[in-house]
Amino acid sequence: MKLGLAWLATILVETVAMAAPPDGPGEAFFEQKVRPILVASCAKCHGAKKQESGLRLDARAALIQGGDNGPAVVPGDPAKSLLIQAVNHEGDLAMPPGRKLSDEQIGVLKQWVERGMPWPGGDTPVAIRSSAITDEDRRFWSFQPVAAKPAVPTTADRAWPRTEIDAFILARLETEGLKPAAPADRRTLIRRASFDLIGLPPTPAEVAAFVADPAPDAFARVVDRLLASPRYGERWGRHWLDVVRYADTAGETADFPVREAHLYRDYVIDAFNRDTPYDQFVREQVAGDLIAATDPARHAKLVTATGFIATSRRFGFDPQNYQHLTIQDTIDTVGQTVLGLSLGCARCHDHKFDPISAADYYALYGIFDSTRYAFPGSEEKNRPRDLVPLVPPVEAAAKQKSYDETLARLTAEIKESDARRATAEQARTALQQAGPFPMAYGVTEGSPHDARVQKRGEPTMPGEEVPRRFLQILGGDRVPPGSGSGRLALADWLTRPTNPLTPRVMVNRVWQHHFGRGLVATENDFGRRGLAPTHPELLDDLARRFINGGWSVKSLHRLIMLSSVYQSAGAGDSAADRLARFPRRRLDAEEIRDAMLFTAGTLDTSPAGPHPFPPVESWGFTQHSPFAAVYPSNRRSVYLMTQRLKRHPYLALFDGPDPNSSTPHRSATTVPTQALFFMNDPFVHEQAAALARRLLTAEPDDRARLRLAFETTLSRPPSADDESDALGFLAAERNDLASSGVAPPEADVLAWSALARTLYSRNEFLFID
Repeated sequence: MKLGLAWLATILVETVAMAAPPDGPGEAFFEQKVRPILVASCAKCHGAKKQESGLRLDARAALIQGGDNGPAVVPGDPAKSLLIQAVNHEGDLAMPPGRKLSDEQIGVLKQWVERGMPWPGGDTPVAIRSSAITDEDRRFWSFQPVAAKPAVPTTADRAWPRTEIDAFILARLETEGLKPAAPADRRTLIRRASFDLIGLPPTPAEVAAFVADPAPDAFARVVDRLLASPRYGERWGRHWLDVVRYADTAGETADFPVREAHLYRDYVIDAFNRDTPYDQFVREQVAGDLIAATDPARHAKLVTATGFIATSRRFGFDPQNYQHLTIQDTIDTVGQTVLGLSLGCARCHDHKFDPISAADYYALYGIFDSTRYAFPGSEEKNRPRDLVPLVPPVEAAAKQKSYDETLARLTAEIKESDARRATAEQARTALQQAGPFPMAYGVTEGSPHDARVQKRGEPTMPGEEVPRRFLQILGGDRVPPGSGSGRLALADWLTRPTNPLTPRVMVNRVWQHHFGRGLVATENDFGRRGLAPTHPELLDDLARRFINGGWSVKSLHRLIMLSSVYQSAGAGDSAADRLARFPRRRLDAEEIRDAMLFTAGTLDTSPAGPHPFPPVESWGFTQHSPFAAVYPSNRRSVYLMTQRLKRHPYLALFDGPDPNSSTPHRSATTVPTQALFFMNDPFVHEQAAALARRLLTAEPDDRARLRLAFETTLSRPPSADDESDALGFLAAERNDLASSGVAPPEADVLAWSALARTLYSRNEFLFID
């Protein structure tokens, strides 16, 4: 049977690629929390070499099988699990003997059992790997150099391929006896491209112009227009903010607001709009404050970029006592975001699967421990400090001196004259609030030093000192003497063209957001626990072009979107070709909300600015009364205030990102509360009413209004059946309203509002073909 083409129809022959990605959150929880406990407290007596009471605790199956006393764990049920009874020292069972685990450790094990005992590798024992890097490690696909010029395959069909991308895809199709699908129709294609690049539907005028344009470069001009839109940075900036776990609050027990965090958000959006070369983009975020020393004209922007590091999550009642956890969050995010590696697993022990040692981890730890993070405030110390001036040091010193002098003068005036006291106090308060210069939630240099390994991840158990350096598998370069913290060297190592991971990870992310799934389906994990690329030669071809093309993300969009594979249609709904059609996807949370605002004509596209947080002098948030707020807005959803500890209710409903950890891809759940949202939520009713008024004003009769309504929301005119059903619906609504005493024009607005809500809740509005 000949099947149609999907974004990657060749996954039919890659059965490993069809496997579900690993349970990321559950496995991360095991690696970071559970495995250290089992290794340190259990494996010696209940491991591979010794099994007291016939019990092994270093493998999942062995735990479930148990020993002389029966099963040690019942997955999902801590109350019935002997392991939990033993660590609680209940009855005759006491593990470890003579030394009870801490309440926190017991809580971790209980939570792990409740979650069903997630265990990486299925049933791989917990013994840690040797830190030595083997030849097998070096041969692993993701650590191999990016091919200089992958050979482009030849195909029997010479007409279909538009680009070399198509040749890689078609060659595999032909090997399997498959044929590509027909091109997508123009309405489908422009709607697909518009949501992909700017996260908004095309206007009826844009659709009509593209449908009527016979020029061979018509679609290329659509792509260029969308890439030039300021809405592009808002869409693709949001993708980056997902993987760097952006939030507007700190995440410690009181979840203090961070007034300056929005500056980093805006930096990211601007960088995508400007098509900042990706290597420069990464360097600025890791070491912008250091680069600023040689580029003072861009000082404010470069310092703001380090919000990438500063937005690391804070922990506990007094976050400074848990700075080691904040640094772990930094290292883990840098690893997953830039390198596609889970570096955080090496905090407590050498990585179980990948060639990343605890020494590697603490070599990087020393770099970030030599860095001073801005402090957001906390329950213990409820005022922010150590923010970074957005002016160069010399200018900052001068302005600070003038500020101090003005403040001293006003304070003296308050003491000297009752008549001038009120004016002077008001003036002093307004200087104090503004400060001598604007500040960024960023990082700057601290006291450079190497770090010691923390045994079992505990700062109170220092081990050997590790010099600051890069990962051994990627060269192991040491921080040169006199280089301060080493962040600038790290930025250079991450982005040098010989680093095989950085370009591959980014081109994979771009591919993923165009096709719904990366060539590597585990976008944050290019290690052994991740999935292999379905098309390694294509991945390398894109990575090499990315580097040679100046690391331009917009050029990468053009290359992908002008291919035949991107412009292909879906292949239908039959079960036989389900794996071979262009993937249909649901709009994500931001796209749904933004599309309603846009089609209703209520979207505010003006710059967002800061959030209306309460004045800092009023802050007194605690773990029992943490900061919490939802600020209504008609701006794009990327500008919604995002908390770490209490997710925005709308974003949570429609599978928005988890601001506590890197989110490489969004899920797309279907739950009853989503349908109720379209039926009952005031936001939907407000946008439907606005669309109704827009239609009633724009067109003189119901048929014309109906056409405009369908073209605005669905990018197509209504069919004959659509028109008949909708006109009947409007008539019935008007009759019901008239019987209730509601007359035009109010009745018209209410009837059309009801119809608009049915359009917003249609799958055709909520999904992209």
